[in-house]
Amino acid sequence: MTTFATSNVLQLIYTTMTTVLRKLVLVLLLAMPLYLSAQPGPPAGGTPPCGPPFGAACPIDGGVSLLIAAGLAFGGKKVYDVSHKKA
Repeated sequence: MTTFATSNVLQLIYTTMTTVLRKLVLVLLLAMPLYLSAQPGPPAGGTPPCGPPFGAACPIDGGVSLLIAAGLAFGGKKVYDVSHKKA
């Protein structure tokens, strides 16, 4: 096979693959709303999960303190590494 023929075959394969990939992405994006749905609302009646209109009485700590601690540890390590790299 000559170089010209090889390049034409490769061009054809590339064009076909990109066309198929674009169509697949389009189908997936159009079908995605069919499979995704929101969570159901709160049950009718009963009391709300926290304060009056879900206000100040709701607890915030659901792992936020661990996230803050991890961020502080990571930042401390970065500062430590930078300070010891210059020395």
